[in-house]
Amino acid sequence: MKKSILLFVVFALAISLSAQNKSEVKVTEKVKATFAKLYSDIKEVKWVKEGKNEFKAEFKQDSKEVSLIIDAEGNLKKTKSEISKSELPIGVEELIAKNHKEWAITKTAKIVDAKGNITFEAQITKDKMNKHLMFTKDGKQIVKNESKEEKEKTKK
Repeated sequence: MKKSILLFVVFALAISLSAQNKSEVKVTEKVKATFAKLYSDIKEVKWVKEGKNEFKAEFKQDSKEVSLIIDAEGNLKKTKSEISKSELPIGVEELIAKNHKEWAITKTAKIVDAKGNITFEAQITKDKMNKHLMFTKDGKQIVKNESKEEKEKTKK
């Protein structure tokens, strides 16, 4: 019995250490420099690897969630900032209410790409399902074809 417990503890510890190592992301100096230049006052940042050559910085600023995508060369690709529903373009809330009855807006964000193009995202929720809707700065919905992975993600 003691051997079983000891074996279980060792196994759990090994899994925990393995998970910690996978979560560590080695960020290039160019990426760190770009982040420091843009957000020198932010000290707590979670880094996530995005694709082959990009990194995502996730942090809070003024109690709002912010994320940046920076490529390995230090080029800012995208900034996503949490906003209030009232900051969505005019008509977006009404459009969602009309086209997605019984769904609630749970998160909203403003996205600015490297060229300065602005889009808005609204996460809507019904029961345990989530959808992410995208809108132009004029309040028109951006319709995209979802991949199989995105459809599965929406169901979760």
